[in-house]
Amino acid sequence: MPRRPRLMLPNVPLHIIQRGNNRQACFVAEEDYRFYLDWLQDYAAKAGCHVHAYVLMTNHVHLLLSADSSDGAGLLMKALGQRYVQYFNRSYRRSGTL
Repeated sequence: MPRRPRLMLPNVPLHIIQRGNNRQACFVAEEDYRFYLDWLQDYAAKAGCHVHAYVLMTNHVHLLLSADSSDGAGLLMKALGQRYVQYFNRSYRRSGTL
């Protein structure tokens, strides 16, 4: 049975967790954290999201954010994930999911 769709309400904070595949590291070097945060800021502004808090761990990320529209958080995470995985795969000469 599939899971129920998430209830996404505008301007209501969400706790989002993004984990590495099979507990794999998502951040290896200090610059990885910086690129992720820079892109988080850029894509949050484009998607109409407000980041209230974040925690970047070696193998996962916690975000507390609210969006101006019901699809803002999804748009933010999709764009951020695509860009960061491309960067990570190029930087560490790998392919596939992160």
